[in-house]
Amino acid sequence: QVQLVESGGGLVQAGGSLRLSCTASGRTFTIYAMRWFRQAPGKEREFVAHIYWSNGGSYSADSLKGRFTISRDNAKDKDTVYLQMNSLVPEDTAVYYCNAPIAGTDYWGQGTQVTVSS
Repeated sequence: QVQLVESGGGLVQAGGSLRLSCTASGRTFTIYAMRWFRQAPGKEREFVAHIYWSNGGSYSADSLKGRFTISRDNAKDKDTVYLQMNSLVPEDTAVYYCNAPIAGTDYWGQGTQVTVSS
């Protein structure tokens, strides 16, 4: 079992930045990748970014490239993935979730709300 806890959400004006964090605990040695997703009101959950735990290789949704960057710190007792979000626009308003796919099971955090005001 892996537990994921997100933090860093909040209210920001358009054009601003936020950095989200997601810290993993439990059987973290089973993690091989982590992802960020988001879900806006009335919309389906959508993929944001992915990072491989061992080598840090990453990719993000085409529509977010250049504004959103995923990174990770897998040092001992850290096990944290980050999402740096720049040049935010109101359409980025959503609940942001981190996810760890492990052996066919998706583990999710509780989500953190990001609200971008115009």
